[in-house]
Amino acid sequence: MRRRELLLVLGGAMTAARALRAQQKAMPVIGFLGTGSANALLLAPFRDQLSALGWTDGRNIAILDRWAEEHTERLPGIVKELIGSGVVVLVTAGTPATLAAKRANAAVSIVLVGVDDPVALGVAESLARPGGNATGLSLTSSEMIVGRLQLLRGLVPDLQRLAVIVRRDPGLDQKLQDIRASAGQMGIEVLMLEATTGKAVELAFMRLHSERSEAVYVASGPLGPAKRAQIIALAAETRLPAIYSFRVFPVDGGLMSFSAEYGDLFRRTAGFVDKILKGADPADLAVELPRKLDLTVNIKTAEMLGLGVPTVILDRTVEFIE
Repeated sequence: MRRRELLLVLGGAMTAARALRAQQKAMPVIGFLGTGSANALLLAPFRDQLSALGWTDGRNIAILDRWAEEHTERLPGIVKELIGSGVVVLVTAGTPATLAAKRANAAVSIVLVGVDDPVALGVAESLARPGGNATGLSLTSSEMIVGRLQLLRGLVPDLQRLAVIVRRDPGLDQKLQDIRASAGQMGIEVLMLEATTGKAVELAFMRLHSERSEAVYVASGPLGPAKRAQIIALAAETRLPAIYSFRVFPVDGGLMSFSAEYGDLFRRTAGFVDKILKGADPADLAVELPRKLDLTVNIKTAEMLGLGVPTVILDRTVEFIE
């Protein structure tokens, strides 16, 4: 090839490369930050709904997903990295991720999902008008807490004393206040047992019988595989019915969970991102509550505990784990 032709080819390649870089730079960058491990069940519904709304990763947007693997101390560094990558919207899954993003930067729009009470956490001024730079989807509501208590009472009709297992998380005080209030209205006395470490979990379950607890409500999050397995095993040893806030517990052998349907939450998260990309201000987008609820029952665990699951519960169950 002659020198002149070679220069033309190289020049064309460089021009194409510059055009590609400019195109990539012009794409809005969406950050997706999860507290736990990489989870396609959360990310896939979000991506799919974004595509349905006209935003396709690699074509007209870029999605950067990052996961803290249950190491919350990593979150500030991950947030800093994502902001440095030029994200225009940061989707935060879970309370720790949301707080890390909120503390880091007041300019980047935040779409939160899986947060119990954004107002109590100080992330939003109100559900109707969040103010600031964060909006999205709340994880729970007082109706969901009441629903869990009603399900336990379906298994223990004379339920009067309930052990609530919690971890010291942001927003815990508000969560405990809501549980106490709902239980009090139903005539249920609540014993709060904080279980942050593995040893604390063991000690908490040792107190259940001495405190005459009749059922268990695990109010903390997924907790990580090791601690989750420990709680499920200890709950089985007590032979008390237990309800959890996340579906992963009955999938792993716990009795039952009643929670928001996460696929639906993350599909709806895409709608907030779409509106922000089109110019909406997060301050004006109302925080929304769960619409679809998921009751999961592990039938094998129920049989092992000698529990006859009432028809009223079976009729409401979305998923049975055999």
